[in-house]
Amino acid sequence: MENSPLVSVCMPAYNADKYIAEAVQSVLSQSYTNWELIIVNDGSTDDTATVLGQFTDPRIRIYEQQNSGQCAAANRAFSFSKGRFIKFMDADDMISPGYIAGQVKRIDNRDDVIASAAWGRFYNDDTSTFKLNDDLIRHDSKPIDWLVSSMDGKQVMMQCAIWLIPRAVLEESGLWDERLSLINDFEFIIRVLLYAREIRFAENSILYYRSGLPNSLSSLKSQKGAQSAYDSINWGTSQMLAFEQSNRVRKVCAACFQNFVYSFYPYHKALVNLAESKVKELGGSTAPFLSGGYTRLLQSVIGWKNVKKLKFLLSGGPK
Repeated sequence: MENSPLVSVCMPAYNADKYIAEAVQSVLSQSYTNWELIIVNDGSTDDTATVLGQFTDPRIRIYEQQNSGQCAAANRAFSFSKGRFIKFMDADDMISPGYIAGQVKRIDNRDDVIASAAWGRFYNDDTSTFKLNDDLIRHDSKPIDWLVSSMDGKQVMMQCAIWLIPRAVLEESGLWDERLSLINDFEFIIRVLLYAREIRFAENSILYYRSGLPNSLSSLKSQKGAQSAYDSINWGTSQMLAFEQSNRVRKVCAACFQNFVYSFYPYHKALVNLAESKVKELGGSTAPFLSGGYTRLLQSVIGWKNVKKLKFLLSGGPK
C-alpha cells in the first residue's frame, strides 16, 4: 500500500486511567485507517489495564511490563511495531482526526523526511480551554534550521506526538535513551531530527497537549529528575554543536542551559553550577527569567535568584 503505508503509533502508559481512553479514541477517530496502535502498560497501579480492556479494535495491541520508565516502554512498543512510519504518543494527549493523514501526505513517500504538526495546550482536562500555539514554524526546513528557530528566544517544544518519523530514520538515529526520565524527549528528538534531510509542516494536523498536571514541583526536588534534565540538555546540545559549530547554535544551546538554571536553582547546587559553566563556555546567554504578576514585580526589586530562594523557603526547603 504505497500511497497509504502502515503507521505505527507507539504509546507508553503509566497510571493513565483518567486520560488514556481519550488518547486512544483520538487514534480510532483518524481519517487515515492504515495504522496500528501499540500500547505498553508500564506497570500501572491504577485502572489503566481495565480502561484499555474496553477497546476491541484489532489494530490495537496491548502489552504489559513491570515498571521500567517511559523510555523503556516506548522502546518496547517500537520493538513490536511493523509500520514504515512511527509516531510516539503520550497516553494523556489527543490528535485531530486528520492528523496522521496530513502528515503522511506531507512526507510524500520519503524515508528521509520527518513531518511536524501544529499544537496547542488545554488545561484542567477541559478541551474548551484549548488554544493553538501561534508561534509555530510553518515552513519546511532543514532540521538544524528548525531547531535553531524553535529555540531562539523561546523554550522549544519537543513533544513526541508532534512528529511522524520514518522507521529508516529511527534505525539510524537510535531509540529513546533509557537512562533519562525528566525531559527525555529533548535529547531524543534532537538526535532523531538531525538524522533526517528535511522537516515538513502538516498544517491541519493538530496535537491537543494536556497541561497543568501536578508533578512539576516534585520533579524539581528530585535528584534523579534534575540529573536527567541536565543530561538530556547536555547530550542534546552536544549533538547540535557537533552538527554545526556556529554562533547561532552556541547561542541557543547556552539559552537551554540558562533555562535549566532558572528552573532548578536553588534545589541542586552542583548541577546548577555545571549549567552556569556551560553558559559561560558557550559565550553567555541573554535568555530572560520568565515570570508574571507579583513574581515579575518582585524580581525587578530583589533579582531572580532571591525570588527563587524565597519560593524555595516558602515551599518548605529541601525534603
